[in-house]
Amino acid sequence: MRGATKPEKSISSLLMERVAAGDFPSAVYLISERGRGVFADALGHAVLDPYRLTASPETIYDLASLTKPLITGLLCSRRIEMGELTLDSSVGHYLPEFERTDKHLITIRHLLTHTSGLPAWRPLYILAEGEAERAIGVIANEALQYQPGTRVIYSDLGFITLGFLLERMSGKRLAVLAHDEIVERLKLERTFFNPELAMQTGIAACETGNVYERETSRETGMQEYGNWREQVIWGKVHDGNAYFLAGAAGHAGLFSTVSEATRIASQFLAGQSEMLEPETCEAFRSNMTEGLEEARSIGWQLALTPESTAGPALPADSYGHTGFTGTSCWIDPHHERVFILLTNRTHARSLPFANINSLRRQFHSLAVTALDTTA
Repeated sequence: MRGATKPEKSISSLLMERVAAGDFPSAVYLISERGRGVFADALGHAVLDPYRLTASPETIYDLASLTKPLITGLLCSRRIEMGELTLDSSVGHYLPEFERTDKHLITIRHLLTHTSGLPAWRPLYILAEGEAERAIGVIANEALQYQPGTRVIYSDLGFITLGFLLERMSGKRLAVLAHDEIVERLKLERTFFNPELAMQTGIAACETGNVYERETSRETGMQEYGNWREQVIWGKVHDGNAYFLAGAAGHAGLFSTVSEATRIASQFLAGQSEMLEPETCEAFRSNMTEGLEEARSIGWQLALTPESTAGPALPADSYGHTGFTGTSCWIDPHHERVFILLTNRTHARSLPFANINSLRRQFHSLAVTALDTTA
């Protein structure tokens, strides 16, 4: 990332207030414009338990669902551009498990825009009875909640399916594919699935055990499960399904720093991308779900979506995503701006975790004001 960054006083003050309030132990942000870093800061502690470690610009975070656009969306977009994958092809064409009466109408576009009809979430580690190779069959056996293309229901299962699809197409595991096509090409050094144990002290910690997922499973009537994690989740993926799927899945599992996440995000901008053609990048700002609950493009939510975390300061065709661990990425294609905010809101806190959506909107508003003032 070119340019010398500096803290933006109003943003850093806002985030420190929320650290002090206990919403999250740490926050790291980076705001870039036209490929140049402008504002950045690291605040609070990346780890509070078992001991304290201060957050820094080089702290690695579990990006959670930012994996969906930054890895799965980018890999799919490359294949669409090369003609290897077609948006309106049936998923069953690539995954025979989906070649069945109730699933044959689901397309690649449906998965990428969360309009497939698949449920939002299921504990695959329970339903597949501990056998990861059964996961795609379990997803294919799930009853659809609505007819494909008629609603937007955010679905982890849809992006887990895309991860399996990419593996089948390439003959490589998703982590290897991501390394070969994204990490290595962009010369990233602190971005990966499954961090090595030696890197643990450079990683922000997450929840103690799987309390949130355990409660969610109980509420949905799932059977008892004997392999819940009890320790502080630190250096391992927080998401239970990604953990079950060997730490790398289409919906979660990516770890990165704020600067390297920004580097990947810039690949979705026509004026900056080294991996996609400008025409492909234009598609990310196009609403493919007009008239439905959310405005969605390939892998991204548009700021046009009511109550999106973009807030009022970003143009309606900006696109972004959030992650359960407290991460967020939004991209303004008009000004070629990338806004990354990483927190570890699940760490050292009992349920419920803080809802930080209003904070994300404030973050963007303050950032835009600061950028426009310094322009």
